[in-house]
Amino acid sequence: MAAVATLCPTVCSAVVVDNPEPVEDLPNEDVASTSKVEETQLEEKQNEKDEGDLYSVEMDEFQVPIVYRPEYNIKAFGIEKLHPFDAGKWGNVLKHLKNKKLLDESKIVKPREASKADLLLVHTPAYLSSLKYSVTVARITEVLVVAMFPNSILQSRVLRPFRYQTGGSVLAGRLAVEKGWAVNIGGGFHHCSGNRGGGFCAYADITLTITFVLKTFPNIKRVMIIDLDAHQGNGHERDFSNRRGIYILDIYNSFIYPRDEVAKKAINRRVEIAPFTENEEYLDRVVTHVEGALNEFRPHFVLYNAGTDVLKGDPLGLLSLTAEGIIKRDEIVWQKVRRRKIPMMMVTSGGYQRRTAAIIADSLANLNAKGFISLNPSD
Repeated sequence: MAAVATLCPTVCSAVVVDNPEPVEDLPNEDVASTSKVEETQLEEKQNEKDEGDLYSVEMDEFQVPIVYRPEYNIKAFGIEKLHPFDAGKWGNVLKHLKNKKLLDESKIVKPREASKADLLLVHTPAYLSSLKYSVTVARITEVLVVAMFPNSILQSRVLRPFRYQTGGSVLAGRLAVEKGWAVNIGGGFHHCSGNRGGGFCAYADITLTITFVLKTFPNIKRVMIIDLDAHQGNGHERDFSNRRGIYILDIYNSFIYPRDEVAKKAINRRVEIAPFTENEEYLDRVVTHVEGALNEFRPHFVLYNAGTDVLKGDPLGLLSLTAEGIIKRDEIVWQKVRRRKIPMMMVTSGGYQRRTAAIIADSLANLNAKGFISLNPSD
């Protein structure tokens, strides 16, 4: 995930207030006409969900630990086209896997939407309240015109997909512990921390996922984040600063957003690379530092943030990997973690070109062929 600073000037700063309740999801197409009574009822329904509901989803025997649902995709009257991000990337990944005869809707596990109670495990009430202001959502999504839309529309069409993806990450965490591996075809909002969003990241799904894992599984005490998105993962770094039992490996382009010096202090193994780095040098760094990190820390659980904005031509990542390089990168990470029999999960994070969905699908197909994951429920 990343920021397009030119799209949202300084005036689009978050407006934080202490007590107002956020407007919640509005199911009607004509959201602008929904009455205040209906809004209140929907908000109460959302807020009454119990913390931990995200773990209540069961995986059937004919399913595999791939997490997705159509609500991940953002459709907001065309405003999603004003950002370079492919707002339908997640659904396109599934389409490509279906075309390969590897996966269909019946095999995937559908997550629940993260509720307010879930989000409050890691977010401050003030931050969640600030999301009821369209100017805050404009700053996070980096599309200035969003500030002019009714917040009810943004809640339903923009933030709700993010909440479903956040629920997907949390569920993938549980499935990874139980099944050995899992993939959320979404999530990876690594610029969002407990008190601030940014870079197209509204909810701290990485922090929340790890919080759920540590809270639910007492045998897991050491968690590693391998962040290979092109951008520094400053959100989870700020959240886990000085946190024992959390190890962060971050390989990123140091010349682009966010350049967060405070967050850098939380990185255990920081690998800064230059713009337009190509396959050979990049993959050499991945081999060296993933192996080194695993030997140094010996985690009980690994969360892999597999951004595809390292692809050559990405307007925000500014690196020069080929599609084959990204597929090989993922293979290296999965091979090194899985051979140690460590539960791991993957989130897809940034990637701003239309062809990244096909690359993610090709990578999952390669991992399946190499035996690091299995897309066959009978295996």
